Amino acid sequence: MGRVLDAFEAVLAEGRCNLATVARATDLTPTTALRHLRALEARGYLVRDAEGTFAPGPTIMRIAASLPDDGPLDRLVAAAQPHLERLAAGTGESAYLAVGDDATATYVAVAEGTRQVRHVGWVGQDVPTVGTAVGDALAEPGAARVRTGAVEPDVTAVSLGLPALGPDGLRCALSVVGPAVRLTGHDLDAVQDAVASAAVDIVAELGLGAVAA
Repeated sequence: MGRVLDAFEAVLAEGRCNLATVARATDLTPTTALRHLRALEARGYLVRDAEGTFAPGPTIMRIAASLPDDGPLDRLVAAAQPHLERLAAGTGESAYLAVGDDATATYVAVAEGTRQVRHVGWVGQDVPTVGTAVGDALAEPGAARVRTGAVEPDVTAVSLGLPALGPDGLRCALSVVGPAVRLTGHDLDAVQDAVASAAVDIVAELGLGAVAA
């Protein structure tokens, strides 16, 4: 495990580097270094481009986003927060921003709903991406995904994934979460429209391109 961490730290120290650089920095053979780097890549801690250059991956970015210190997601959270506030005010339900990878999503920002009975408590929480609205949204950005009871019973989540952020492809999604009894029929349709509109505004502000349907 220690040598795997050595390889990981070598990439983090450089920001982006190739196998030869990692092997030299860690005093490992290229074969051993590559085995460790592939293990880190498989877990999402590193990503590798077509030229064989390694860089920090979505898993470490997600973990960094959940920490209290300033991190690379400051611009995203700062840009999203006003839109979360408007989304919560317009729907009456709590609005969240999450970042994630293939296995886990982490909620990093919230604007609480305006109703007396409202959903709270998901900031900093990790949820699986399989079988959840936010996981569906991260896997297929651009269209609202709806799940009821996936994380908490009697709770419905409406989520929409945004285009990947930055050169390393950090994935993020907006969600509106509330009691399942309220998010039905025309009210659910209105929430889906509101989430889609907020996503378009955030994407335009960050210059990420269009939200693909």
